[in-house]
Amino acid sequence: MTDRNDILFQRAQKTTPGGVNSPVRAFRSVGGTPRFITRAEGPYFWDAEDRRYIDYIGSWGPAIVGHTHPVVVKAVQDAAARGLSFGAPTEGEIEMAEEICRLVPSIEQVRLVSSGTEATMSALRLARGATGRDKIVKFEGCYHGHADSLLVKAGSGLLTFGNPTSAGVPEDFTKHTLVLDYNNTQQLEDAFKAMGHEIACVIVEPVAGNMNLIKPTQEFLQTMRRLCTEHGSVLIFDEVMCGFRVGLGGAQALYGIQADITALGKVIGGGLPVAAFGGRADLMKHMAPLGGVYQAGTLSGNPVAVAAGLSTLKLIQQPGFYENLTAQTSKLVQGLSAAAKAAGVTFCADSQGGMFGLYFADSVPGSYGAVMQSDKEKFNRFFHLMLDAGVYLAPSAFEAGFVSAQHDDAVIEATLVAARGAFAQLA
Repeated sequence: MTDRNDILFQRAQKTTPGGVNSPVRAFRSVGGTPRFITRAEGPYFWDAEDRRYIDYIGSWGPAIVGHTHPVVVKAVQDAAARGLSFGAPTEGEIEMAEEICRLVPSIEQVRLVSSGTEATMSALRLARGATGRDKIVKFEGCYHGHADSLLVKAGSGLLTFGNPTSAGVPEDFTKHTLVLDYNNTQQLEDAFKAMGHEIACVIVEPVAGNMNLIKPTQEFLQTMRRLCTEHGSVLIFDEVMCGFRVGLGGAQALYGIQADITALGKVIGGGLPVAAFGGRADLMKHMAPLGGVYQAGTLSGNPVAVAAGLSTLKLIQQPGFYENLTAQTSKLVQGLSAAAKAAGVTFCADSQGGMFGLYFADSVPGSYGAVMQSDKEKFNRFFHLMLDAGVYLAPSAFEAGFVSAQHDDAVIEATLVAARGAFAQLA
């Protein structure tokens, strides 16, 4: 009998490039056929063959309270009954903005958008508009959406500008983007010494999740904060992924460093398309209709999406929420590490809040170059062994994983049982 996932994938490829609407879903990195999901609940989802999986992507972060949480579903249903979209202001948008500003102290004003790419793209435009400068600094391995000036890889030398990593992006669009190594403070110092008066902003994932989970050093974040302040550059924290994932106030609260502009997404939409960028009021005043930096969106602040996000933000503020989320994620990574060690497999894992990283390497990496040295083929085998055992991990060796509040001890233990079997086969 033919697997219905195969049937759907073949059908999808006829009308959609690669059969998917976001590249990592195609399983090209790990091989095999992607699973087409039909429903989800709590820490699980089910594919087109009605096979159940323990879900460790959580819609790539948003499902922090678990899938189809009744409070979130009720909020969405109530909002949808009142109307799906108005193209005019709503009170819910005000409530969302007030909540974000209260929870992230560096944000004094915020603009809602519909995607993380929109948020980071707009944050860059704002930084350039406010400073009157063109050059931006980003870090190799950090992904900030698919805006042209951000699809860049490192140049051939320390202070050379980046080269496009996507067809269709002219070199002129990336000639102002300087790409440095994550966690390399000396490169930051050198870049600002050479051209600090030209740098509009530094944009960074303060806890990286798009080259697997990579934590920053305190010195790294402190150095960029100091240099941006000294040179009048804007510090942008891209917390689309780590915001409200690693802790209630995001990475800024964990590391005690305030950004000038912050991009948010994923969790603040609770599974629906909501993102935001915000920061100091003196910067945000440059946004239209007050200033000359233009940004607009037909579905920005969509009432149904805002309802999902607001209800999620309320749930994550319950007492003990992050303590439990962090503890469960720690149990997972410690259990996986112990299982690998017992099987004699070279492996390590790390976590921060509700995010985790798996590395088939001797030690936890601290940069893009280091993570690229991990054993990708062994990860691919592990991925499929776990998938066959009913555990759905990110289908790439270079993506972080996510735990929800519904991943209780029984779910974690079921995962570790599957992992022990997988590591035994790898050994």
